[in-house]
Amino acid sequence: MKKTHIIAILVIAIAFGVILTSLSNNSTYASFKEATGSPNHTYHVVGKLDRSKPFSYDPHVNANLFTFYMIDKDGSERKVNLNRPKPDDFEKSDQLVVIGTAQGTDGFDAADVLMKCPSKYTADSISTVKQSSM
Repeated sequence: MKKTHIIAILVIAIAFGVILTSLSNNSTYASFKEATGSPNHTYHVVGKLDRSKPFSYDPHVNANLFTFYMIDKDGSERKVNLNRPKPDDFEKSDQLVVIGTAQGTDGFDAADVLMKCPSKYTADSISTVKQSSM
C-alpha cells in the first residue's frame, strides 16, 4: 500500500470516530418529567423562573452554586442547582433553558443555563416608529 492510501484510511477512521462521539453526546429538549425518567442523560429543559420562590447564591460559602426554582412548559416545578456563579441580570430573564440532569423527583443539576431576556421593543414602540417614518 502507498503512504497516501494509509493516510487516507487513517483520516477517514478519525473522522468516523469524531462523528460517532458527537452523536452520542447530543442532549435533547424535554420536560422535567421526561428528564426524571432518564437521570443519566443530559437534557435541555425550557421554562420560566418561579419568582414567588427565593433563589440562593452565597459566594462566600460556594461561589459555584446558585439555586432557584423553575417551572417548565408542562407546569412542573423543580429546584435547580446551577453549578456556576449566578448569571448577570438573571432576574430580568423572560425564559430559561437549563442544561443538565435530573436528580430524583424534585431536583435538577444544571451545568449551564441559557437566558432569554425580554425585548426592549414593545408593540407600542414599534407602531410609533412605523407611524413616524411615514
